[in-house]
Amino acid sequence: MTKRLNSKHKVDRRLKVNLWGRPKSPFNSRAYGPGQHGQTTSRRKQSDYGIQLQAKQKLKAYYGNINERQFRNLYKKASMLKGDTSENLIGLLERRLDAIVYRAKLSTTIFSARQLINHGHVKVNGKKVNISSYQLKEEETIEIREKSKQLVFIDVALANKEREVPEYLQVDEKNKKVKLVRTPKLEEVPYPVVMEPNLVIEYYSR
Repeated sequence: MTKRLNSKHKVDRRLKVNLWGRPKSPFNSRAYGPGQHGQTTSRRKQSDYGIQLQAKQKLKAYYGNINERQFRNLYKKASMLKGDTSENLIGLLERRLDAIVYRAKLSTTIFSARQLINHGHVKVNGKKVNISSYQLKEEETIEIREKSKQLVFIDVALANKEREVPEYLQVDEKNKKVKLVRTPKLEEVPYPVVMEPNLVIEYYSR
């Protein structure tokens, strides 16, 4: 087992959810936290702060363990936009380039999506972009670079039946192109577990 995979599995058990909905998650068979006290800590009643913190950790981890500084900055940006702050936060997270690559099934995990971008295999509106946190705008198009379209793991990801492409993306599998049709609402995002961005907002608003 790789270090990356091992750490992902620990995240599942620490947060007590199968965060990415993968069939091989150890949480499927051991639905409690890791370590010698894992089974006892799950019985303790959480404080409001603990519930808010866990909601934040769950959302951060889902998008590839975004660091705290980046995540806080996203919250600040979401709070300055018009409308509901929790919906704005989800919209900003879903418009990240790595999230779009993952949602479009050009990669099997958010981590491999980030690697694909960092290695220069992805273009936005015809120009190479190697920054995973790049924010797409509505109607912008991403595609796999011509020389990279033959990569086997991309075809494997597209053929994977674990996930479906959400309706707010338009995918051309043959040409490996994706268009962001619109910024999604929370209810449209296909999370395999319940996400509570309102609790994240409460956490940062303390």
